[in-house]
Amino acid sequence: MRRLAATTAALAAILTVFTPTLGFAARDDRSVPMRFALLGNSPADHCTADCARLISAYGSITADTPRDFRAFAAGKDLTGATVVLDSDGGSVLGALAFGREIRRLGLATTVGHVEATDAGKGAPLRIDPQADCESMCAFVLLGGVHRHVPAKARVMVHQIWLGDRRDDPTAGSYSAEDLVLVQRDIARLAQYVVDMGVGAGILDLALRIPPWEPMRELNRAELQRLQLVTDTAPSAAVAAVTPGARAVPAALVRDDGGNVGRAGWALLDEMQGTALTRRHPVTVEGEEIGLFDLTFACGSSADNYIVSYSETRARRNGDPATVGEVTLGIASRTLPLTIAPRKAQTAAETGGEIETFASGIVPGELVRALAGGKPRSLVVATSMAQDKNAGEATSIRIGNVGFSRNFPKLAASCERLVAGKAVADAGGKIKGNSGALAHAEEAAPQR
Repeated sequence: MRRLAATTAALAAILTVFTPTLGFAARDDRSVPMRFALLGNSPADHCTADCARLISAYGSITADTPRDFRAFAAGKDLTGATVVLDSDGGSVLGALAFGREIRRLGLATTVGHVEATDAGKGAPLRIDPQADCESMCAFVLLGGVHRHVPAKARVMVHQIWLGDRRDDPTAGSYSAEDLVLVQRDIARLAQYVVDMGVGAGILDLALRIPPWEPMRELNRAELQRLQLVTDTAPSAAVAAVTPGARAVPAALVRDDGGNVGRAGWALLDEMQGTALTRRHPVTVEGEEIGLFDLTFACGSSADNYIVSYSETRARRNGDPATVGEVTLGIASRTLPLTIAPRKAQTAAETGGEIETFASGIVPGELVRALAGGKPRSLVVATSMAQDKNAGEATSIRIGNVGFSRNFPKLAASCERLVAGKAVADAGGKIKGNSGALAHAEEAAPQR
């Protein structure tokens, strides 16, 4: 029993909301533990009587954030103050306790970054609206008795996940204790949104977005419908949008159960040569619409590799649209892949599926970066050929579990292949030269 309690406590300490950095602008130090500052509260701030009092809440939410906030608020008259959030999220339990403290004190919330330099000589404080409230920060926002999100601010959500498996979630293994912990905290999230007086819509939307997809940014209509803002009354015309059911194509149910490479990068050693491959579901807001295989194989030299992308996804409503673009993002580099042309086929001819094959050349330095000892990831993004299907664009983040273990075998195989090709080419040149010399000798005048 003690061991179980200790394990559960350790898991609670690492349960966070996964916050990927690729593609999101962030201030340099937003990953530090959240800090608080009260501005416009004293004559020293040169703030007039009608000047707003703002509480800057900047940084990541940790398990200690609620305690730090209580210590910060102790002895202060915070009546009418607004908490200004600029955070990449963090601890689930820390965020819920922090949100409850905000509600207990009757404070308002908004998203932004307070610039105190404008507070002098009676000038009102300035809030830079270009700020993000990511993942669990969105639930802290709900703590405000009044809530406002500027037009230039972003509120983004996604699923909660175990922090020590966030770098490569599909390759992780999960115990019964893990599932108990996650379900317990989902229940706490559900109770929290009820206590805050809003519906379960925000929780429903957040739990659709898996950690390998980018965080889901909420648009203005969603902010109103989900009651994250109170400054504009929700419109009756804004209805909940429920995505249509998407079935996984029958062709994707393979003999191997579709599990090759799902638990990490797997080594293929076949007649065509050694390769590293990974299989991953294609998802849109957590709905699985297909599968893809991503494979690295030997290139023309030791300094490059061939990457191939093979995907099958469900064709929605018999639409003849095809995937129009596939890109690979590694180490801040974006590499467009070339899509192989295919004969146009109707939905009936393809069984209601869209098949795509794309390939490209990846510099060896980028592939070797994935093979390093630290957790790293790459991003595969696709977009549809027709604008009306832009909603089916995908962005999937894949970790490097198994890559470093198997990459040396691939690299050694490629070195042998390149060396063998060089020997063969050299032999061909010698043979060709010998033949030309013999022919020249036969044609020369005889003495």
